[in-house]
This record gives sequence, C-alpha cells and structure tokens, in this order.
Amino acid sequence: MQHEDPLRRLAAHYASMPPVAAMRIDIAGFDGERLRLRAPLADHVNDKGSAFGGSLVSLMTLAGWGLTTLRTEAAGLDAEVYVADSQIRYRAPLCDDLQAEAVLSDGDWDTFVRTLRTRGRARVQLAAQVVLPDGAVATGMQARYAAILRPPSGS
Repeated sequence: MQHEDPLRRLAAHYASMPPVAAMRIDIAGFDGERLRLRAPLADHVNDKGSAFGGSLVSLMTLAGWGLTTLRTEAAGLDAEVYVADSQIRYRAPLCDDLQAEAVLSDGDWDTFVRTLRTRGRARVQLAAQVVLPDGAVATGMQARYAAILRPPSGS
C-alpha cells in the first residue's frame, strides 16, 4: 500500500500530542483524496449519552489537518499546517462511535501545492463531517487550513 508509511507517521504524530492521544483516534482510511478517522464513543460521551460536541469538532479538525499534512508531504514539501478558521453545524446527536471524514471542498490540490512552492504559504478549503450509523450527517464543518513551508535545516 503506497500510503502506509505516511499514515504511520500521521498516527505517530497524533499519538505524540497528549490531548489527541487521549481521544484514542484510529485512522480508518485514506484514499489520497479523503481521510477518515474514528474514535470510540465511550471516551467521548457527554451527560446525555451522546458524543460530546467538542470531541466531534476535534475529530473533524484533526481529519482536515491530517489530510492537508498528507497532501503536503505527498508533494515533497516540509510545511507546518494550521487550521485557520472553521464553521460547525450540529445536526443530530450521535450515540455511536465517532467517524469523521475530511475532503477538499473548494479549489484543487495542484493549485495549493503550486502556491505553497512559490509563495511559501498556501490555504485550502476542506469539508469534514461526522455521520450517523444510517449515513446521515450528525455534524458538519467547513474549514480553511494554512500551510507554511519550514525553512531548510541549517538555515
């Protein structure tokens, strides 16, 4: 599988951040265009027995961050990736394990990479969602992520 090493690096990066490690996130899939993450409901349950809203947002944010990081690395670029802003819409409570998916929602990866190479920074618009077991959207997010090239080592 061509994505295996980048996914291992991404999983290790998630595990290196204590708040993220506590979420017990698993990478559920990556096809080059979409990144899917999952986390057990038992670690994210609120007082109503459904998924905590902050956990839903965190999982979607991490899916978008991970997708942007994977695409940046695939282009051979070493960059810091940040979430710039996001809009969240809660549609229905989730009473099952959390599964988030992030995908490009506006623009294209080629333009993002070309801009990052030439300007040293670029932005990309992503959509992420957490779905219910029946496939309906529980929570959706639109977010912009920014990438900034790291200076070459030794500089």
